[in-house]
Amino acid sequence: MKRTRRSTVGSLTTLGIAGLAGCLDEGIVGSVREGGRVEEDGGTGEAGSTSGTEESTDRNDDSTAGNAPPTADGSRHLAYGLEHLREESLSGGVGVDGIPSIDHPSFAPIRETSLVDDIPVFGVVRDGEAKAYPQYVLVYHEIVNDTVGGDPVAVTYCPLTGTAQGFERGGTTFGVSGQLVNSNLVMYDRETESWWPQMLAAGIDGPLRGETLREFRVVWTTLGEWREAYPDSRLLTDDTGHARRYESDPYGLYAPLGGYYATDETMFPALATPADGHAKSVVIGARTADGAVAFDKETLLAERVLTGRFGGDDGRAVAVADPALSTGYVYRNPEDATVEPDGNGYRVEGRQEAFNADGLPLDRVLAFDAMWFAWAGFYPETGFAGEHTEAGYGR
Repeated sequence: MKRTRRSTVGSLTTLGIAGLAGCLDEGIVGSVREGGRVEEDGGTGEAGSTSGTEESTDRNDDSTAGNAPPTADGSRHLAYGLEHLREESLSGGVGVDGIPSIDHPSFAPIRETSLVDDIPVFGVVRDGEAKAYPQYVLVYHEIVNDTVGGDPVAVTYCPLTGTAQGFERGGTTFGVSGQLVNSNLVMYDRETESWWPQMLAAGIDGPLRGETLREFRVVWTTLGEWREAYPDSRLLTDDTGHARRYESDPYGLYAPLGGYYATDETMFPALATPADGHAKSVVIGARTADGAVAFDKETLLAERVLTGRFGGDDGRAVAVADPALSTGYVYRNPEDATVEPDGNGYRVEGRQEAFNADGLPLDRVLAFDAMWFAWAGFYPETGFAGEHTEAGYGR
């Protein structure tokens, strides 16, 4: 593969950060324990609730030959050509696997944790099995190669863009390439060594260039909210086999918000800069083959229903809030059906019954949290809905 990429490193010193998370032992210390360590038992986990799953349904079963990651038979909207994205990749300050993925994760029952309720976790439910992955662990590793519901998957997190996403991995594992595009983690699969910007789920270099990974929903929520919804869930522990100061986030704090997560500055150049809004405000974004849409998360949680547009004649979209998990879901709404809150659920025009936020009788589109600058950089013509708000709400 051609490996001619810019090696410019952003102004880390501007934010007082000496390097990236995989290499750091220093940072602002934020305590995540009330006392004591999570007891781990290394088990595979009992089945959790079967509700709340969301995943890509575009399948190409022929793509699973060998150990390569399975790919979808449909593409996602890209605002830039693959060659441009490859040329815009730059070094994040570490080499390949300089930020080590977790390849042998250990879990404990979520009921037994001594972690405080408000720490961010990334929740996954597949085929009745629920798991939660604490942000304070993934900030040092960015990728967990795991098995959930019997399926080999990768749960990924990029602290620079505030994105937690899930991918099917087939017979291979994913690692951290050490490169970034638009501040976003560039993963690589260890079978073909193809390069995958996390937010795009698209191959920009290597044998699988131009392919799209199969994705599934990862919910950014809190430990307390996830435990309430999925009491049988299992929680990733910090028994990773790596020596890290897991109680210290090298980028700052989420509770209370501080450091990199609160500043309006970025550490690396963006592909495009939005005209309005705080760089680190949180949006819930979704993309189809036709375009992308983003909903301000704070506004969505406050108003419960927002409408937007992916682009194209039938690109209408609606987002609804799930207050129990401080998240939201995005649906195609080509007929512009009216959606209104009804207690803890929603009424949809033409239907008598009420529906949960994750179960509207519309075509749900995979969505995930992101920092506004990152979403707008990858999708500069995105449809935006809601009022631009300050950074970090709902995390």
